[in-house]
Amino acid sequence: MTVEPSAPPHLPDDGMNIAPAGEVLTHERSAEPQHDSLDKENRLKSDFIRRVTSALDEGEVDEVYNLVEPLHPADIADLFELVDADQRAGLAHAISDLMGGEVFAELNDHVREALVDELPAQDIAEIAEAMDTDDAVALIEDLDIEDQQAVLAEMEPEDRAAIESALSYPEETAGRLMSRDVIAVREAMTVGDLIDYLRANPHLPSEFWEIFIVDARHHPVGTCALSWLLRAPRHVPLGDVMKRDQTLIPVAMDQEEVALRFQKYALISAAVVDESGRLVGQITVDDVVHIIQEEAGEDALALSGAGDGDINEPLHLTIRSRLWWLFINLGTAVLASSVVAAFQGTIEKLVTLAVIMPIISGMGGNAATQTMAVTVRALATNQLTSSNTWRMIMREWWIANANGWGLGILMAIACQLIYHDPMLSLVVVLAMILNSINAGLSGVLIPMGLEKLKIDPAVVSTVFVTTMTDTLGFFFFLGLAALFHLH
Repeated sequence: MTVEPSAPPHLPDDGMNIAPAGEVLTHERSAEPQHDSLDKENRLKSDFIRRVTSALDEGEVDEVYNLVEPLHPADIADLFELVDADQRAGLAHAISDLMGGEVFAELNDHVREALVDELPAQDIAEIAEAMDTDDAVALIEDLDIEDQQAVLAEMEPEDRAAIESALSYPEETAGRLMSRDVIAVREAMTVGDLIDYLRANPHLPSEFWEIFIVDARHHPVGTCALSWLLRAPRHVPLGDVMKRDQTLIPVAMDQEEVALRFQKYALISAAVVDESGRLVGQITVDDVVHIIQEEAGEDALALSGAGDGDINEPLHLTIRSRLWWLFINLGTAVLASSVVAAFQGTIEKLVTLAVIMPIISGMGGNAATQTMAVTVRALATNQLTSSNTWRMIMREWWIANANGWGLGILMAIACQLIYHDPMLSLVVVLAMILNSINAGLSGVLIPMGLEKLKIDPAVVSTVFVTTMTDTLGFFFFLGLAALFHLH
């Protein structure tokens, strides 16, 4: 399969610095000069942003354009995130010539959606056609069905077919992520044939790192890196220089699993195959970097119930997502308080219990959060599997025991020094040990159980683990106090 977007590859011209025969260039390429709009951390300076916003407020369109024009597309995308929401449309209008596919590909999802809503279908189609297939899909997939159809109708048939094919796959799968801009040739070609083909064909991708070798059924049988191609003699068949072992990505694979494959095997790119094993596209490492960042952020935010955690997310969506989890936490808090109410008589006899009680449950909650975070990460990175489940459980058991004894003895010493009550100190030790073990086991077993039930443990674990540590923490402490007849 040879696909044909973009522009032909550029060949060396007379203006390039080429080493004479037998001489090697040893000097390093100088670093790209930093624009004065960026600080040492490569972030847009506050002063620069104020100048842009001031020019926007005063309607000085030319000044805005002159300020923004030298920026890299990624920095232009950052600028849209940093200006006020009501200024973004004016900024886009002022620099319309600079608003190409590269800028839209770098925009924050919420910012991009807001800008796209203001554009006619024809403009969106032109932007999408200038983007790589995977970036164009990301641009179009969030539109309403009617808007999607209107944009697709404005696109060239070939681009439209590629995007419609990608949209047919589920979200966050390799089919949505992959680019169809690949170069695939037959094994029978020689190195010289391939080089001549790459130079002569004007409809090949402008950027690529390896050539995919396919058989008559279009199944990938190997890859040929450009570095190998440049070093091999022209007469050598591709079958003699290609690498036959390769990592193939099923088109329905979840994007998180794709990222793990790239990380595990140190891939630069990988072929994507359909259900019949045919080559349908490729995924490159630049796409995977975004996935790793996105998935890591999602898991961390899901554990806290903070929604997307994007400061550009519309306010009503943020309130709705956070409030939903707070309602659930309110229910678990009521459950924990009902345990306290059941031991109200015990607490009345010794008010000191009310002072110590939150410490027991709080320390259990903190310990459980540590274990839960480790477990969720281990599940997400495939470090925790069925083969080492028992070892993980026992590991957390011993950690929980050590934490319980250490914290319990420290608390008992403090109680003895303050309250001079050996029985209370014993209850504190036992309650701390029991709740620490409860916290450790809850933190590992609950995420694992949710994973078995095909429920994302990063999303739901916190509620269940908090309930276990609070409820049982109160029960252990107050139950032991009642058992030992503290008064």
